[in-house]
Amino acid sequence: MFKRLREDIATIRERDPAARSAWEVLTCYPGLHALVLHRAAHACWLAKRRWLARYISQLARFLTGIEIHPGATLGRRVFIDHGMGVVIGETAVVGDDCTIYQGVTLGGTSLTRGAKRHPTLGAGVIVGAGAKVLGSFTVGAQAKIGSNAVVVKPVPAGATAVGNPARIVMPANAAQPEAKPKSASESFCAYGITPNADDPVSLAIHGLIDHAAKETQRVDAIVDAMERLGARLEALNGADAALFDLRRLCAGLEGGAPASETAHETAKRAEAGNDESVADVDART
Repeated sequence: MFKRLREDIATIRERDPAARSAWEVLTCYPGLHALVLHRAAHACWLAKRRWLARYISQLARFLTGIEIHPGATLGRRVFIDHGMGVVIGETAVVGDDCTIYQGVTLGGTSLTRGAKRHPTLGAGVIVGAGAKVLGSFTVGAQAKIGSNAVVVKPVPAGATAVGNPARIVMPANAAQPEAKPKSASESFCAYGITPNADDPVSLAIHGLIDHAAKETQRVDAIVDAMERLGARLEALNGADAALFDLRRLCAGLEGGAPASETAHETAKRAEAGNDESVADVDART
C-alpha cells in the first residue's frame, strides 16, 4: 500500500511542475485522494461487499469531485490532474502510467448488465480535459486524446484522436525509428497536445485558402506585367475582344512588334466592331 502511494506521489511530482513537495501532493491533490479511496472501494467490490464499495466511492466523489466506480480497474502510476468532473465507469480499465485531466468521461454505451461496456486505456495513454471516451473498445498504448474530443471507436497505439467526432491523426515520426528512446518526462505531452493535433478539416480549409491567395497573387502579377507592356484590358468590350487582344498581343511579342501598337490596333478594331453592331441594330429597326 505505501509502496503504491510513494509511486503515485513521485508520478505527480514528475508530471506536474506545480507540485513542490511530497507533503503538498499528499495533502492537496484530490486526484491522489481519489485513487487511494478507490483502492479501498475496489477491494470491497472484489470481496463482494458491493454496498460498502459504493459508499466509499460516493464518499470519494463528495470529497474530490472525481467519480470512479468501485468496479473499475486502475493500473499503477495513474495521474488524475485537477480531476473535477472525471467519471470512470464500472467496466473501464485504465492501464499503467495513464494521465487523465479534468472533465474526462470513460463511459459506456450499452445497457447490457454484466457485459463490458466501458473503454480500456492502454499503458501511457493521455486523455485531455473534457474528452469523452464512450464504448467498449481499446485505446492503444501511448495514444493521446485531445481536449474535448468525443471518441467512439478504437484508437491505434501511438496515435492522436482529436475533434468531435474524433478523427485519428498519426504522429509525423511514426514510421521513423528514433535514435534513442525518450525518457518519460520527454515523451509526456500535457493535455495530449502534439504537433499534429490540428483538426484535419481545418488543415484542409487552410490549405485551400493559401492556394487561393497564391493564385490571386499570380493573376495580379500577370495583369501588372501586361499593363507594363501597354495592354489595357479594361478598354476592351466583350469576351471576344479580350480573346482577340490576347492573340494579337502574343503575335506582336513573337514578331517583335511593339505591344502598345498591337493593343492600340485591337482597341480600334473593337470600337469599329461596336459601331458596326450599332449600325446593324439601326438598320433592323
